[in-house]
Amino acid sequence: MHPLKKNRPLRRIVLASAVTASGLVMLLALKPHTTPEIAVAPAPAPSSSSTATAGSGGSSSSSGSSGSSGSTTTGTKTVTGDTVQTRWGPVQVKITVKNGKITDVTAVQYPSDNPRDQEINSNALPQLRSEALAAQSASIDTVSGATYTSDGYRQSLQSALDSAGL
Repeated sequence: MHPLKKNRPLRRIVLASAVTASGLVMLLALKPHTTPEIAVAPAPAPSSSSTATAGSGGSSSSSGSSGSSGSTTTGTKTVTGDTVQTRWGPVQVKITVKNGKITDVTAVQYPSDNPRDQEINSNALPQLRSEALAAQSASIDTVSGATYTSDGYRQSLQSALDSAGL
């Protein structure tokens, strides 16, 4: 056998290793795609908070459906929390308070741009809602796999609680 043919398998191995290493470096150098939604997100907040509550409310942090906004121990009122920008999109929570207790928590805005967001939040939002109703505060646990949504939910919930005077 010719002596140069013995070196070909080694040359192929070296070439394949170099191509694999180059491909891996290029793959790791890719940056994740960020959507321009963060710049656009504040615009929908007023429209969702004004449609979510009846009556007055240009501000998303202090709109109520009861006439008495100073009293927190009697009556029913609905308060929408601030819109919190997360890595994957805005999160906003609306609470209903009756006689000083949280009776309902609803996510007004949450990331739902792609099927993965929808899958994550269809599992996370009911858990966060039940935790908030049980705790009667914003001291709720983070849902595994939905860390950013959980953090935004907690911050918006705290803002709504502060606006409601709880």
